[in-house]
Amino acid sequence: MPTSFRHDFIRFVIAQKVLAFGEFKTKAGRLSPYFFNAGLFHDGLALKQLAQFYAKAIVDSGVEFDMLFGPAYKGIPLAAAVAIAFADAGRYVNYSFNRKEEKDHGEGGSVIGAKLAGRVLIIDDVISAGTSVRESVSIIQAAGATPCGVAIALDRMERGTGELSAVQEVERYSHMPVISIANLDDLVDFLGVDPSLSAHLGPVNRYREKYGVAASA
Repeated sequence: MPTSFRHDFIRFVIAQKVLAFGEFKTKAGRLSPYFFNAGLFHDGLALKQLAQFYAKAIVDSGVEFDMLFGPAYKGIPLAAAVAIAFADAGRYVNYSFNRKEEKDHGEGGSVIGAKLAGRVLIIDDVISAGTSVRESVSIIQAAGATPCGVAIALDRMERGTGELSAVQEVERYSHMPVISIANLDDLVDFLGVDPSLSAHLGPVNRYREKYGVAASA
């Protein structure tokens, strides 16, 4: 994927205040110099633009898929929005999502939307512990379909409990690719070419040296 595309995304998330710089405590107890909060994509235009970035990243990845799946809860609007972005580009794909509690009346079950079938691409915001991906894989396989990949907005490229990042752990156990619109390398590159943000380059680089992992081959 061209660097300019990834830089466009980083510029977009900074403008939306989804990506912020400062000092933030992560779930792992680390002090991070940046924070990415996809929950701040909460207006129609921002969600539309985000979905377009997802669609471009998915197409550029070359991953073949038949439908989309959004894990509850953040993945639900993302999968719907990405399906709309593909429709705007002339490709019509089905999507579905799960509810946390199985329903025994009405349409019943835990999956809403299109029937899970064929190659299913999971759409989520980020991968932290990989829990929602594991749950999604189980749901998709139980329906007789094939999980074929995961698309996320930002890959922090940060070690988990071992030497691998959360994304690399997901790729290893699931044997499927994780597509990200941008990753930590892209963020560092962007900070290096935007003078207005250069003050953040040092802290982000030091954090990467301490907790980062190399990109997957």
